Amino acid sequence: MGILNDISKKAQEYAGIAVDKAKDLAEVAADKAQALTDTAKVNMAIMSEQRELEKNYRAIGEWFVSEYQGEIPDAVKDVVAAVAASKERIAQLEASKPQKDEPVVDEADVSFKVCPVCGAASDSKFCPHCGAPMGE
Repeated sequence: MGILNDISKKAQEYAGIAVDKAKDLAEVAADKAQALTDTAKVNMAIMSEQRELEKNYRAIGEWFVSEYQGEIPDAVKDVVAAVAASKERIAQLEASKPQKDEPVVDEADVSFKVCPVCGAASDSKFCPHCGAPMGE
C-alpha cells in the first residue's frame, strides 16, 4: 500500500502544480485582455478626436472659401478649384443615379396562411414564430 500512497501523493502534488500554472496563465491572459481593452479605448478616443479635428478644419475651409470667394490667395486657388470640381462631379453622379422604382406586388400573387397554433401569418410551410406546420 505504500507505493499507492506515494503515487497518490505525487499525483496530488502534480495536480497542485497544474492548478497553480493554470491560475498564473489565467492571470496573464486577463492582464493582456485588459491591456488590449485599454488600448482599444484609447485608440477609439484618438479616432474620435481626429474626426472632430477634420470636421473643424473642414468648417474653417468652407468658411474661408465662402468669405473670400473673389479674393482667394494663389496658395490655395488650386485646392479651391479641386473642391469645386469635386462638388460638380458629385452633382453629376447624383443626377445619373438610376431612379428607384418600388416593385409592384399583385395582391393575388401573395398567399399568406395563418398558423393554427399561434395565429401568425406566413407564406411558408412552417410557422416562423412557433414552428408548427401551416397546413394547406
